[in-house]
Amino acid sequence: MGRKVQKVVTMVGALLAGTTAVIGAASAAHAAPAAPATAKAKTKTCVTNNKLVPSCGVLWGAAAGGFTTAPRDAELKKWEKLSGRDASIFHTYHKGDEVFPTNSEIAMTTDPAHPRVLLVNWKIAYGSTWAKVAAGQQDKRIDAFAQRIKTTYPQKFYLVLNHEPENDVIARKGSGMEAKDFAAMYRHTITRLRAHGVTNAVNVLAYMGNEKWMAQSWWKDLYPGDDVVDWMGLDSYVSAEKGYYHYGQFADLLDRKASGGKGLGWYDWATTHHASKPIMIAEWGVYHRIGHPVDKSAGYNSVLPELAKRPNIKAIVYFDTKHDDQGDRDISIDSTPGNLAAFKKLAANPIFNVKIA
Repeated sequence: MGRKVQKVVTMVGALLAGTTAVIGAASAAHAAPAAPATAKAKTKTCVTNNKLVPSCGVLWGAAAGGFTTAPRDAELKKWEKLSGRDASIFHTYHKGDEVFPTNSEIAMTTDPAHPRVLLVNWKIAYGSTWAKVAAGQQDKRIDAFAQRIKTTYPQKFYLVLNHEPENDVIARKGSGMEAKDFAAMYRHTITRLRAHGVTNAVNVLAYMGNEKWMAQSWWKDLYPGDDVVDWMGLDSYVSAEKGYYHYGQFADLLDRKASGGKGLGWYDWATTHHASKPIMIAEWGVYHRIGHPVDKSAGYNSVLPELAKRPNIKAIVYFDTKHDDQGDRDISIDSTPGNLAAFKKLAANPIFNVKIA
């Protein structure tokens, strides 16, 4: 009996001691709250690699002042102020023997205060044919460009050869502009540039991704090979006008299928057949007919959710113009105050905070 009493006393003492310790700890915590963490978790810095692929995030770019005679550099600077964000990619266009990078392109992409990468489309076969380029008949043109790059432009840049080639195909044997001729032209040009020591060109194959062309038997013949293509590109647009051509949102420009709805959508095709290649939306935009302004915000608001679901997209480049080449579509971001507000909200997202390394 005495042992039992002693055991109970011992247990009570232990319980009291534990309770006192708990109360004391609680009191101490209340009297002197734990100091806050000395440093918050660091935000991950997104940077580009040697192929200009960001380690995280998405590169942001634009071609501004399309289908006008206004200087592209001045138009991009205006667009940057309008949208509220500097472009990481400066998109320009050249053909044939035009001398580029131009002085303004060099200035725009070597400005330390506004780091930008040049994205240049070059229609190398201008005045010729793809087959003739592939056969070496434009080697003088290629070699002149190679020499110019080596002596005046050491920066990394994106090079697109004949963007949207589907639209230029002449599917007739011997035309020199068959899909297989495009692939041969592309391969010959890139191989020759590399042989001449051009190592800073990052090659982008920019498709149109239109349903009509994706349904053609020759569409698959356009691809020149993984060894000469660094990025898969897409130039595609959506209408904000319900019932008008290509009405939809950002997903719709990525998922167009061959006419008849057969096969994979463009994004799924690219990520299935060329899974190792990053994707650039090299031209995109939301339009309405000129003189028929409508709300584009749904199109702009749909971008971020799609980027979250499609990790292969590493760059998006807006094509801004008050009228397209047909003169009937307004692709500008400021066609209404509401449209501009929606676009500025998109532009402000930190996903586009990528450092050009």
